Amino acid sequence: MHGKPTKWFAGLVIAVLAYVLIAYLILPDFWRHYEHQPVLAFKPMITHTGEGISGDPLNVGLVGNLDEVIRAMNAAGWSRADPIGIESGVKVAESVALDRSYKQAPVSNLYYEDRKEDIAFEKQFGRSPAQRHHVRFWKVLQKGVEGRNVWLGSATFDRAIGFSRYTGQVTHHIAADIDAERQRLIDDLTAVHLVSTIYTVSGVGPTINGRNGEGDWYYTDGELEVAVISPGGDPQLADPIRLDEPNSVAIKNSLWKVVQ
Repeated sequence: MHGKPTKWFAGLVIAVLAYVLIAYLILPDFWRHYEHQPVLAFKPMITHTGEGISGDPLNVGLVGNLDEVIRAMNAAGWSRADPIGIESGVKVAESVALDRSYKQAPVSNLYYEDRKEDIAFEKQFGRSPAQRHHVRFWKVLQKGVEGRNVWLGSATFDRAIGFSRYTGQVTHHIAADIDAERQRLIDDLTAVHLVSTIYTVSGVGPTINGRNGEGDWYYTDGELEVAVISPGGDPQLADPIRLDEPNSVAIKNSLWKVVQ
C-alpha cells in the first residue's frame, strides 16, 4: 500500500526538478549570450514606427567609425540613401513609374530608443526602387569591446510597394526571411575583404510569426550577426575570424533550420 504513494511522490519530485532545470537554466541560456558585446544585454532589439508600433527587429551590426562604415558599404555595392524630401520623393515616383534606376532612393524613418536611423543604405534589385535590399543603422555604442563605434541595424528586402495594413499609408512590404538579408549584407562585406571578425549576439530571439510596423510577416532565428570592419576600411588578405557561439545557441540554430 505504501509503495504506490512513494512512487507517485518520487515522480512528482522528478517532474518538478525537470521543470526547474528546463525553465530556469536550460531555456534561458538559449537567450543569453552577450559575451562578445556585454553592454548590449541592456539594449532593446526592436525598432518602432513614428506611431510607436513595433517595427523591424535589429538583425545585423557593424563595428567601426562612420567613415569606415560608409567606405565598406560602398565597396560592397551598397549606396547611402538620400534623405526624405520633396526632391527625393519626386525621383522615387519617376523611378517607379518609368522603371528608372535610383540607387540612392530614401527609406522611411524607423526609430530606435526614440531616435531615427543615423544612416541607411540600399542595394538595387532590378531597376526601380519598388524592390530593393536595404538596411538602417543606429550608432548604439560609442565604444564597444573593440574600443570602436558599434552600429546596430535592421536589414530587410523590400519586395513590393503597397499599403500599410495598420495605417493605410503607401509603403514598402518586406520579404519574410529577414535572416537571408542579414546574411547577404555580411557576405557582401566579406566578399570585398573588409571584415576582420564576425560574431553573433542575442537579438529578439527565435520568432516564427513576427509582424513589423506595416503588418508584414517575418521570421528569424533571433540573432544579430556582427561584422567588425577592418581598421581604416582597408582590404585584408586573411579571411575573417568567426568567434565561437555558445553550445546552446548552436543547438538552437540547428533546431531552427528544421522548424523554419
